[in-house]
Amino acid sequence: MAGIKALVALSFSGALGLTFLLLGCALEQFGQYWPMFVLIFYILSPIPNLIARRHADDTESSNACRELAYFLTTGIVVSAYGLPVVLARKAVIQWGAAGLVMAGNCVIFLTILGFFLIFGGGDDFSWEQW
Repeated sequence: MAGIKALVALSFSGALGLTFLLLGCALEQFGQYWPMFVLIFYILSPIPNLIARRHADDTESSNACRELAYFLTTGIVVSAYGLPVVLARKAVIQWGAAGLVMAGNCVIFLTILGFFLIFGGGDDFSWEQW
C-alpha cells in the first residue's frame, strides 16, 4: 500500500507542476505559449540516466558512462531553467510567466527525482514495486 500512496503523491505533484506551467502560459496577462517548450526538457531529462543504468558496470568506483549521463542530465535541467529566462530577457514572455514556469520546473524535476528514488531502488530492468 505504501507504493500506491507514493504513486498518488507523485502524480499529485506532477499535476501541480504542470498547473504552474500552464498558468504561466494561459493566464490572460501572459498569453504566450512559448514556455511550453520546457515539456521537451521534462521528457528528455530521465533518458540519459535510464540508458546509463542499462549499460553501466557497477564494479568500478568511477564509471564514465554514468558520469556522462549525469552531465547530460544536468545540461538538460539547466536548459529547462534557462529557456524561460532567455524568453523573458528578449521580451517574448513576461517575467511573471517566467517565474511560474520556473516554479513548475522545480516541482516537476523534484517529482522526476522522487520517482527514481522511490521506485528505482530494485532491479534495473523492472519496476516491480508499483
